[in-house]
Amino acid sequence: SIFTVLILTLLVLLTLATFLWNLLVLATILRVKAFHRVPHNLVASTAVSDVLVAALVMPLSLVKELSAGRRWRLGRELCLVWVCFDVLCCTASIWNVTAIALDRYWSITRQLQYTLLARRRISNVMIALTWLLSAAISLAPLLGWGETYSPEQERCQVSQDPSYTIVSTGGAFYLPLCVVLFVYWKIYKASKFHMGGRRRNAVVPLPEAAQVKEASQEPQMVFTARRAAITFQTDGETWREQKEKKAALMVGILIGVFVLCWIPFFITELISPLCSCNIPPVWKSIFLWLGYSNSFFNPLIYTAFNKNYNNAFKNLFVKQR
Repeated sequence: SIFTVLILTLLVLLTLATFLWNLLVLATILRVKAFHRVPHNLVASTAVSDVLVAALVMPLSLVKELSAGRRWRLGRELCLVWVCFDVLCCTASIWNVTAIALDRYWSITRQLQYTLLARRRISNVMIALTWLLSAAISLAPLLGWGETYSPEQERCQVSQDPSYTIVSTGGAFYLPLCVVLFVYWKIYKASKFHMGGRRRNAVVPLPEAAQVKEASQEPQMVFTARRAAITFQTDGETWREQKEKKAALMVGILIGVFVLCWIPFFITELISPLCSCNIPPVWKSIFLWLGYSNSFFNPLIYTAFNKNYNNAFKNLFVKQR
């Protein structure tokens, strides 16, 4: 039908856009020397996981959608490879988003302790733990924890063993979900605290003789020298408050899109094996592809809040021309 053709065309375009956009982010990070530092290594790790989702997972899922009855007719070996990469890349993408949220949180609340060297070390540790945990969850069925392929029914899916379902969904989604919600609550609370503290502090007008420079536009900043010390007074938002508000907005959008994309799939993935519920295959496909779409939205979000990426994209295309 025309509707089926439109849906399949949309899925193909989503796969290509996810691959190309994340590949563009990776190429930009590799070519621009200013990006060879944290937190861009976290962005690069997220882009790698999302590129793998688009290159190795989504095409085979599309082949499965095209088959009659959504049956798997590509053999047992390819089924194991597909399921393994599906769990590995999607779990890594989710935990990379969590790592980005944690990095933003620490950079705001621990500015003195969270130096560039500390950020580099901590981010490398988070990236290593992300991929190790994702590999452990994805390789468990290959070692005998449940079965992913049924030759009689020509079915290929993530292991439906109840114990594996609880561990895998908890480690791949529910645990990082709790972490990102806690992080966003702390960022929002810190932003409100600093803004409320600034409003409670009254700014005393300075005598004209003590004024050195006064900006003509908001926010106004006055520098005064008293006993070899420099005092800063602001009438508008400080740089730190603007940074906190921007980080809170970025993390909020990142978490909101992450939850909307993945929570339907993981709710059905957790409930279905435990209660032996018969969820229609069409709804399973909708929830699965909604989760895949998170790999498309990730680079759009964390590059939209960074002007350096926009400038780097423009310079990259200009050089190519």
